[in-house]
Amino acid sequence: MDNYITSLKGIRRIHLMGIGGAGMSGLALLLAELGYEVSGCDMTHTSYVDKVLKEEIAVVLGHGKAHMDKFLPELLVYSSAIPEGNSEIAEARKRGIAVAKRGEVLSWIFDSRFGIGVTGTHGKTTTSSMIALILEQAGLNPTLAIGGELCDIGVNAKLGTGPYMVAELDESDGSFEKFHPNIAVVTNADWDHVNHYPTFDAVLEAFTRFTSNPKEDGLLVMCGEDAGLSRIMASGPLPRETITYGWGMGWTWGAFNVKHRRGGGATFSISHNGVHIDNLDLSVSGDHNILNALAACAVAHNLGIPFSTIKKTFREFKGAKRRLQYLGHRNGVDVYDDYGHHPREVAATLNALRKMFPERRVTTVFQPHRYTRTLALYKDFASVLASSDSVILLPVFQADEAPIDGVSSALIHDLINRNGVLKSMMCNSLEEAALELDMRCHPGDVILTMGAGDVSGVGELFMEKAGAEIVHA
Repeated sequence: MDNYITSLKGIRRIHLMGIGGAGMSGLALLLAELGYEVSGCDMTHTSYVDKVLKEEIAVVLGHGKAHMDKFLPELLVYSSAIPEGNSEIAEARKRGIAVAKRGEVLSWIFDSRFGIGVTGTHGKTTTSSMIALILEQAGLNPTLAIGGELCDIGVNAKLGTGPYMVAELDESDGSFEKFHPNIAVVTNADWDHVNHYPTFDAVLEAFTRFTSNPKEDGLLVMCGEDAGLSRIMASGPLPRETITYGWGMGWTWGAFNVKHRRGGGATFSISHNGVHIDNLDLSVSGDHNILNALAACAVAHNLGIPFSTIKKTFREFKGAKRRLQYLGHRNGVDVYDDYGHHPREVAATLNALRKMFPERRVTTVFQPHRYTRTLALYKDFASVLASSDSVILLPVFQADEAPIDGVSSALIHDLINRNGVLKSMMCNSLEEAALELDMRCHPGDVILTMGAGDVSGVGELFMEKAGAEIVHA
């Protein structure tokens, strides 16, 4: 039986399973900075493992009962990617060691501060990164826990000296419901993580519950343009003060006169309560990032940050890694990488690229993520990928799932090519995909690698073949 705890009081040694992931590595860094004795394990050695090793956090590869004797933890924390029946978790429970999920532990830290929580099916990382950088530029030195590494700050988590904490709240396993923000940002509500949410209605029910979570005097910031959030807002009065944002001047915060720049970025006019207040110059691309910027404006304005600081931050904002990140070029071919793994994310990224490079040919290398998501959404994936000039499909990245009979990238491939136009092809490995890019790409082309797995390696292999320099923001 678990030694159930509701805080870190009395805990000294903490062991994290899945420390090689973005979220768990960030939690490890926070806990270490707070003075806890932290150790961790993971099945693979990732770039995030390198970051925690630099902070002298002990990490071992693999999972096993022996870690209980090696590290003598008083609390074992595990990611949602690790099954409940794992032998290491079972051993901790057998010994009466406290066991908790990442979201629980992060919520204990978050709820003790002025918490700014960003959630939504898409856009969480970029929006929380924007808010974090504005607070940094304002000299407020916030604590951060974000699901991707900020190009501008260079970390995905840090302990700040100020009262504010900016955290990306994960809806994938329902853990976002454990948080009680002072300001809660909800970017959208879409059907994803179908292994946890069997229907779209189940997603909306979870987000509806979350809207009751902010502290008593808390604030909700919600995208009025999103179909899912519109359903939530139309279902009845929300229990907290709500700020909305979207296109035009009919929302609390609105964007209009939008102009996308060739090569990247955008300018737009911004309104507050129906009044044009200023123009913004955004360094990152895409309509989705303009909406993300509006959410960040709403938060920063509520905190009393001068608009001059907000404007300066957006001009300089480089984004988060793997969010339409420029990797470099080779022989006149530019290479971008993106984490998008849902049809709506793929569509938004391809739309942004089209506005950046309206006359250039785009080849998309896509790696479906999870069998359950592929089965549920393969028709939508095929539809949005068909807007690319050329598509290379990799095998499904299974994450922690077992294969499902009949589910593979071929479902997407066959639909893209069903009208006899051979726009899509399948490759069995990163190396094979990089070789295919060698043969089909010409000067002036753009390569986009997309997916939540290891697909970014394709672009790196393509670049390395000619000794091209890879950009590390």
